[in-house]
Amino acid sequence: MTSDARLTPGARLRLSTILPFSVPNLPIAALWVIVFVSLPPYFAGHLGVSMTIIGAVWMLVRLLDIPVDLLLAVAMDRTRTPLGRYRLWLIVGTPVLMLALYKLFMAPHGFSGAYLFGWLAVMYLGTSIMGLAHQAWAATLTSHYHERSRLFGVITAVGVVGVMAALAIQIGAPALKLTDAQGVQTSGWFIIILLPITVAIASAVTKERIPLDIKKERFALKDYWEVLSKPDLVRLFLSQMALTLGPGWMSAIYLFFFKVSRGYSTQQAYILLAVYILAGIPGALLTAALARRIGKHRTLMVTTTAFSLGLFSVFVTPKANVLAALPSMIWAGAMASGFGLMIQAMLADVGDEVRLDQGKQRISLLYAVNTMASKIAAAFAIGLTFPLLARLGFNPAEGAVNTPQAIRNLDIAFLAGPIVFVMLGGACVIGWRLDARRHGEIRAKLEARDAALEDEGLLSEAPALRPSMDPEIAG
Repeated sequence: MTSDARLTPGARLRLSTILPFSVPNLPIAALWVIVFVSLPPYFAGHLGVSMTIIGAVWMLVRLLDIPVDLLLAVAMDRTRTPLGRYRLWLIVGTPVLMLALYKLFMAPHGFSGAYLFGWLAVMYLGTSIMGLAHQAWAATLTSHYHERSRLFGVITAVGVVGVMAALAIQIGAPALKLTDAQGVQTSGWFIIILLPITVAIASAVTKERIPLDIKKERFALKDYWEVLSKPDLVRLFLSQMALTLGPGWMSAIYLFFFKVSRGYSTQQAYILLAVYILAGIPGALLTAALARRIGKHRTLMVTTTAFSLGLFSVFVTPKANVLAALPSMIWAGAMASGFGLMIQAMLADVGDEVRLDQGKQRISLLYAVNTMASKIAAAFAIGLTFPLLARLGFNPAEGAVNTPQAIRNLDIAFLAGPIVFVMLGGACVIGWRLDARRHGEIRAKLEARDAALEDEGLLSEAPALRPSMDPEIAG
């Protein structure tokens, strides 16, 4: 490749570079939707496991799993291998996640709480390794403020395609002569098979650029605390918690709400969910475009407000009418797609500020904190909603008849949680200061310092890694 084709960290990434790198998000994104929406009802309704046990164990596993991300982040940021830093971890996490998914999607009837605890723990370990490695790697592909919005927008859109494919299996289950339960299992196999294929593509095609650190004998504990207590990071942590808990709360009881309260069949409910997810493709791209005009934090506030207002319309559409419900689902899905996209892009900007202040790349730590926020919120999404519905008299068993009061309680639970938490998530970034202008100043200082110190030989990196440090990120 000639020198004029080389891609500097701040330049525009080619789509032929972004797409191969983005494909691991096909199974990862599909997994999160299927796990939240399909697995808990599948366990409770088909496999006969108590809702209270499911909610309690799920919450316990997620809470115990929280420190894992910080430990993984420290390990990733210290990793130096010929394979690179994040590529190695992405590969390592793949078989771990595949095994756990097999044990969960093919779980025996009436399995114990201990069985659920063990394999959920392994699953979340695998997703932590893969998700953290992929996000941190993405943050190193470009340092340009607006280009990061575009990059994460494409990654989000690719994830939507994976979700759609998994949902298509369950929507088409009757045509394939599969029961609802078999549709869930087939979706699990789809994700398991796709994981190694997509990771192989990303790992083989994308070159990894590892930012250079200023030589320093030790990185003290106080330096980590300085990063973790950074006000911008704390605000994004709280925002991520709220923006995970809101949609996660809704996802946990989605099938119950649309089947029992709104009168849709399982396949119709999945069709509406597919529309919601599919709207995330144009939603992610439009969100990225809007962020270029008004900034990332303002875009986040716009999308959270619009999502919350649109969710009310679900209750005024006729029941069991797919066409009437489409506008509400399209609007909500398009707005929700911007939540994670904006936070991930904003975290990458904070990572540049940290490297300017401390002289070391700590992007894995930042994304670990973000993942930790998601885990806490996800724990409470199922840990609160399932026991709550049980206390309110809702019966999730297949063919059960619920009282009108139980259904009203289901309606209130479905609406209140998402709106309250999503609005809080947007409010967390009011007055955000790290805008395009400020980030441009940070990048200029970083590039000037790196150039000067490299000339003086004061930048450090393992010699064996020089090939993976090449700023040319080829597609």
